[in-house]
Amino acid sequence: MSNKILQAVRGMNDILPDEAELWLWFEDLVRAWLESYGYRNIRMPLLEPTALFKRAIGEVTDIVEKEMYSFEDSLNGDHLTLRPEGTASCVRAVLQHNLLYNAPQRLYYSGAMFRHERPQKGRYRQFHQFGVEALGFSGPDIDAEMILMCARLWRKLGIRDVTLQINTLGDTAARQRHRAKLIAYFSQHTGVLDADATRRLHSNPLRILDSKNPAMQELIGGAPKLMDELDEEALQHFAAVQKILRQHDVAFEINTRLVRGLDYYNRTVFEWVTTRLGAQGTICAGGRFDGLIEQLGGKPAPACGFAMGIERLLALLQEDGMENPPAPLDVYLVHQGELADGMASVVAEQLRDAGLRVLLHCGGGSFKSQMKKADASGACCAVIIGDDEARSGQATLKPLRGGEQACVALGELPGKINGLTDSN
Repeated sequence: MSNKILQAVRGMNDILPDEAELWLWFEDLVRAWLESYGYRNIRMPLLEPTALFKRAIGEVTDIVEKEMYSFEDSLNGDHLTLRPEGTASCVRAVLQHNLLYNAPQRLYYSGAMFRHERPQKGRYRQFHQFGVEALGFSGPDIDAEMILMCARLWRKLGIRDVTLQINTLGDTAARQRHRAKLIAYFSQHTGVLDADATRRLHSNPLRILDSKNPAMQELIGGAPKLMDELDEEALQHFAAVQKILRQHDVAFEINTRLVRGLDYYNRTVFEWVTTRLGAQGTICAGGRFDGLIEQLGGKPAPACGFAMGIERLLALLQEDGMENPPAPLDVYLVHQGELADGMASVVAEQLRDAGLRVLLHCGGGSFKSQMKKADASGACCAVIIGDDEARSGQATLKPLRGGEQACVALGELPGKINGLTDSN
């Protein structure tokens, strides 16, 4: 049997304790931000029926054709997929549990998603997202509010160099008219189309507009515009979104080639983009998907949402010089001696009962070696117990960030330590 150390699956990364502190800080901040807008948490399984994503995302999208981790369950023959995105799962859960029966829903979720792509900066095969869905709201106000939410988050995080791109995909009839014109147009220029565009010509021609192939840009620039096919209602909806954004001084660019990669979008779509992460510049994207609920078997209902990549946002923060926050620790408890060792765990639990964060030294060692670890721990202070202190019901309280040490009765420790943490 080989004793070689096993490695993580390529593109599926460990998040080690030092870095995880930044993740925890970020997740706490984002949850508070979402709750300030009235969004409530929902949690869905990582595994879903493969049919869910084929129906929701579209069978001729890159995700379904090339990127999903799908397999047949050897125990019962079910066809399952690790979720590549969260919207389809969220809508499935809402329908399964009838959450829209008497009121619209503002929901958010977070967690791992899976896509089999070439790993690169900001893009991994297991990646993490926060997703936000507002189900049952039809007006442009919810579209705009979602964009305003994101603008507020960038301010809270201090993220700069991010631009907002918006577009409208209109409604089904307009897209069908546009689709027919795209097929006719690109069919006249098949010699310029690359392999991906040729494959999509009759199945999903809208995606050709999103091609990054330099050789096709002139051809794409001359393609029929979806905006020319929109009916008055869709145009008014898009105009209302823009009006609200202007009222709040949120700058935006209208990008008529912004189509999003999933079939379920309609009307408003948007992306927040940075130039600081190379090709993977989109840090947050979303839009309206009014047809998806009916498509997955529910009664017709409007919906809008967005998702943001945690790895990409943290990469921006670290590029701006943000360091991993230290582990939150109030007390490092140092002890030596038979009587002191027995009392130390009792004192540690009492301090935790008082709401303090305590690291109890384990594994023995001299006072000197334990104090070195206390200094390196990031704790505000050390509580030191030897056998003499244990006999007298006292401990030495030593501030680790400046200040004089003192002998303190065990019962007074919580108050004294709180005084030190408040002043730091």
